[in-house]
Amino acid sequence: MSDSPIPPVKLRPEILALPPYKQGTSIEGGFKLSSNENPFPPLPGVLQAVEKASVSLNRYPNAAAPELTSKLAERFGVSSDEVIIGAGSVSLLVQLVQAAAGAGDEVVYSWRSFEAYPWMPTLTGAVSVKVPNSDDHRHDLDAMRSAITPRTRIVIVCSPNNPTGTVVTKGEFADFMAQVPSDLLVILDEAYREFVTDEDAVNGQELLGQYPNLVVLRTFSKAYGLAGLRVGYGIGPAAILQAARTTAIPLGITDQAQHAAVVSLGDDVQLNERVKDIAERRDALWTALAEQGWEAPKPQGNFVWLPTGERTAEAAQVYAENGIVVRAFHPEGVRISIGEHESIDKLIAVSAKLVGNLRA
Repeated sequence: MSDSPIPPVKLRPEILALPPYKQGTSIEGGFKLSSNENPFPPLPGVLQAVEKASVSLNRYPNAAAPELTSKLAERFGVSSDEVIIGAGSVSLLVQLVQAAAGAGDEVVYSWRSFEAYPWMPTLTGAVSVKVPNSDDHRHDLDAMRSAITPRTRIVIVCSPNNPTGTVVTKGEFADFMAQVPSDLLVILDEAYREFVTDEDAVNGQELLGQYPNLVVLRTFSKAYGLAGLRVGYGIGPAAILQAARTTAIPLGITDQAQHAAVVSLGDDVQLNERVKDIAERRDALWTALAEQGWEAPKPQGNFVWLPTGERTAEAAQVYAENGIVVRAFHPEGVRISIGEHESIDKLIAVSAKLVGNLRA
């Protein structure tokens, strides 16, 4: 076999030019704060449900996920046709882009935002239109609206925004929706919605049924702690979701993921306690970082954002040398997930030394 980086067959050059998605790394004996994972184990009953579902691993899963779909439809007050299940919300994003944007079409989103957004349009031959974040690390919805052209097929709004943690307000989103074309698909990516404590932040659940062009995406990976099972969902108009279903990889959602999600939906009390705990750790960490002199935006996800700029690699290295793995986004900043209680004090101590070095 050849080790040459040049493929032996003809492949699309735009695909070859894309950097592959890289997972957050871990460190032995340290804290992995690079992947926005939930530090809590799955909710009670989840492991038993997974074990029970694993008995029939020799059979294909029920890809329609009827029980999970029904539970979510009931929770959100919609019909089952208005719910779609996927292998994580990122899978549903890919399906929607494939359904709506073809060669030469445009997909508009804020940047920096979720690092998977840039390669999704490329898969279909569409064009990424990156609209810079505002100076305070938020979506610039006015600029995003201005970036819409007759070729635009999708606009993605991420709130809370990954990796900056900022939110779009209810008023901002309402004004935005009032001005964009009604036949333009708007995706509200709310992977971290459960952690939001800002009452003025947009809430996709409150918007269901108001807009014929809006799809809201959420996931069980973050707040529910099911990252290893890959299951997410979307809520929106049935006709849009039906188109997205046709682009799905067949049988992509395992029975284990479906049953785990159903069990998780039945334990709101413990879920809310865990989410509250993580949000309190997040706010305490952000307060400490601000007191140290960090100019970090107020976070609403389960992570904080430090704008380290051109010294991002240096900052990530300092954290790693002290047993903390963060996610570096060159050349803008580092994202640090809210992890175990034991990680917070160490993180604060290392950050205090680092901010002084960066200033020097």
